[in-house]
Amino acid sequence: MNIGEASKASGVSAKMIRYYEQIKLITPAHRTESRYRTYADNDVHTLRFIRRARDLGFSVEQMGTLLALWRDRSRASADVKKLALEHIAELDRKAAAIAAMTSTLRHLANHCQGDDRPDCPIIEGFAEADSKLDKSLAREGKKFGVTSVM
Repeated sequence: MNIGEASKASGVSAKMIRYYEQIKLITPAHRTESRYRTYADNDVHTLRFIRRARDLGFSVEQMGTLLALWRDRSRASADVKKLALEHIAELDRKAAAIAAMTSTLRHLANHCQGDDRPDCPIIEGFAEADSKLDKSLAREGKKFGVTSVM
């Protein structure tokens, strides 16, 4: 199948397929005499694996590690689990940081009158150097177990 068909079958855009080949995440496709890429079912299966890993937020580097583990039939499941648990911890940190930012922004929005006057605590919070906003973000981050929200 050509790159368009592989893209449709895998859910990975043709642009990303070319990129994954370029960075050597996947082996380059076989080429016809006229230099068109051709993909086999196994290639599409690999692309689907990558798409699922990407959809779960794994980095390109982590996807490379996952692919190596997937291909290694003698792998230890403990290695896969360790990578997954590390990723879960990172996702938890990011979710906590987003929760802290949301809480702070909600607080600022709740204190803004939203009227025709120019006074706005949201803008004031953004403009202050070493602002209450920074301190509030740090306080909210600690509440969610995050040491740095930026």
